[in-house]
Amino acid sequence: MTHIDPGAASVSARALGVLLDSWRASSAPGYLALADRIRLLVLDGRLPVGTRLPSERDLSAHLGVSRTTVAAAYAALRDGGHIDSVRGSGSVVRLPTRIALPRPTSTEGLLDLTKAALPAAEGIAEAAQRAAGRLGAYLGDSGYDQIGRPVLREAIAERYRRRGLETSADQIVVTLGAQHAIALLARVLVGRGDRAVVEAPGYPHAFEALRVAGARLVPVSVTVDGGWDEPALMQTLRRTSPPVAYLMPDFHNPTGATMPAEQRARVLEAAAAEGTIVVVDETMAELAIDGVGAGAGAGAGAGAGRPLPMAAYGRAVSIGSVGKSLWGGLRIGWIRADRPLVDRLVRARSAGDLGTPVLEQLVVAELLADLDTVLEARAAHLRRGRDRVVAGLRSAFPSWDVPSPAGGLSTWVGLGAPVSSQLTLAARREGLLLAAGPVFGVDGAFERFLRVPFSYGETETDRALAALRSAWDGIDGVQAPASPLLAEVV
Repeated sequence: MTHIDPGAASVSARALGVLLDSWRASSAPGYLALADRIRLLVLDGRLPVGTRLPSERDLSAHLGVSRTTVAAAYAALRDGGHIDSVRGSGSVVRLPTRIALPRPTSTEGLLDLTKAALPAAEGIAEAAQRAAGRLGAYLGDSGYDQIGRPVLREAIAERYRRRGLETSADQIVVTLGAQHAIALLARVLVGRGDRAVVEAPGYPHAFEALRVAGARLVPVSVTVDGGWDEPALMQTLRRTSPPVAYLMPDFHNPTGATMPAEQRARVLEAAAAEGTIVVVDETMAELAIDGVGAGAGAGAGAGAGRPLPMAAYGRAVSIGSVGKSLWGGLRIGWIRADRPLVDRLVRARSAGDLGTPVLEQLVVAELLADLDTVLEARAAHLRRGRDRVVAGLRSAFPSWDVPSPAGGLSTWVGLGAPVSSQLTLAARREGLLLAAGPVFGVDGAFERFLRVPFSYGETETDRALAALRSAWDGIDGVQAPASPLLAEVV
């Protein structure tokens, strides 16, 4: 028997009418045109899974069509598995299957762009040598370190202060990268059956960590042009009072959106009113491309026109790492939180691990001292990569919508048709691995989108563009798999 969550977010007839836009332009019968447009909104993630649709009466009145037309459209959507309806409870958005790429058995000889990542920054080997020279001073204790060495915690706190957020070392817990930080927070803050607000599209491994902790995910839409659907986010907070909301407000992965300062303050105020802890993923925060120095918290606060860290606008828990800025091989991340939560995290940590390697902490402490120089070089590299990828895609695929984001590591491309999984399968035959759009959805939406990293060198970029051109020409007849396996993406 279908169950409809009474706390599900809903969309009003008026709001849905705005999203439907020019649905009447279709030559199909009215009910099919309406059903097709709603289905497209679902597949694109603009109507997140779990959203309650307006009643047939309300929608027909707003659109100026007969109730029979709306009823027939809803029936078509039910038949296709895109909504569930229960008499007296309404209709809620669903997806018929979860579509994602299967885990490749081998990547040998393939160009792997499922990872939006940079090669190691210059100076890591030298920093490792300096850190090794200092290691002797730390060999007198057990080496099990569940909170982080003071030298690194202070360096991280100083980085926040330079970005405009007053922070002390005792607010920092050093972790084994950002993913470990997300999983640790989920284990401490989420109980089985609790709701957790997430972005759609969003970071798939955050979804995974929250689900493992027992959370029921409540998605809220984020788009390239519109950013966060604030009315839906506020409504979701009020209706569900979730213990946790996971957001990436800076160069959001994968859309590239950045949340404005005023919106950050409103979201945190609304979350505080419901007792919701906002977990802010800042792994992309200092990877600005336009307006240099973007990384430059260096004496410039948030940098050129950039908002301050979200925790500067209200209570929030921040997650960071050096995996994107320095190198993924340095498994160092952190959590910035109030001291009581820091104590809870440290107490809970031994169930999953016994601490962060001391030598890697010392290496990162060395590198953070000159991070601004590294970030300037990263910005120049990413600017070249972004411009090359965006120009290449726009030239080869004029029907695609190819954004040019102001920061981050990738562009969220609109394909104009729900063929993302088919395209990525065809690309694999051309020697290229990409993460299909549905990987970034909670339940398999976003078949009309593709994440394309621009963090690679010219040779890899040109090879990827050529492979995409060949794949696009050959996707006819390629069937997307119905596997729910999670792709290995970062």
